[in-house]
Amino acid sequence: MQTQSFPSLSEAETADLRAVAGVAIPADVGFGVPAADDPTILADILATLGRDTGDVRAALAELSVLAKGPFANLDNDQRDEIATAYLAGSGVPARTLGRVMLQAYYRDDRVVRSLGLEPRPPFPKGHTLEQGDWSLLDPVRARPKLWRDAP
Repeated sequence: MQTQSFPSLSEAETADLRAVAGVAIPADVGFGVPAADDPTILADILATLGRDTGDVRAALAELSVLAKGPFANLDNDQRDEIATAYLAGSGVPARTLGRVMLQAYYRDDRVVRSLGLEPRPPFPKGHTLEQGDWSLLDPVRARPKLWRDAP
């Protein structure tokens, strides 16, 4: 099976990504968590972009247009204003950029520990899940069959 290769971001795009990540998810000393521009988290974002590379590139290009130049060159107040307004938008590139930053951030062991969880895969130990209200599934169960049985 052949794997698909995705181009990496340029140095300028990586600098802009670092800058927007630091604005979008700042460090919190009270919880002992780093910002999303932390080198480990940024490396995870870059390593896992995959098929989202195009949308992230588009988002970074849109940020550069709003910044009237490289986003990374702005001062902190300008970055905060532009990034906050941009990430609140509903476009696919903005949503994709936000998602890839959040996914990498919440994969970081330091962040997972700050949530009171053990940073580990869910198996083989598993996680305890409290029982919920199974009657919430009644409307789904009442639906007609949406599939066909295999022969």
